Amino acid sequence: MQIQTHEKVYTPEEYLLLEENSEDKHEYLDGEIISMTGGTTNHNEIASNFCAYLKFALKGKNYRVFIGDVRLWIPDSYLYTYREIVV
Repeated sequence: MQIQTHEKVYTPEEYLLLEENSEDKHEYLDGEIISMTGGTTNHNEIASNFCAYLKFALKGKNYRVFIGDVRLWIPDSYLYTYREIVV
């Protein structure tokens, strides 16, 4: 006999409440909460170099550059995500 289990589907509001008190970061994709894995030192170095490059390249322009601790909402994909760099 096969038992079917149903995963809970979360609303964006439930996700945001859970994320407020979480010690770890999670992404949200169309009702599913996905635990984020830790990065490597090489990954971190590449992202920080790219961020520094963008900061200098966009200096004096009306842009802001953020690193991975800023949560991004992409409504068309119904996705909350932490990207390495956001402009």
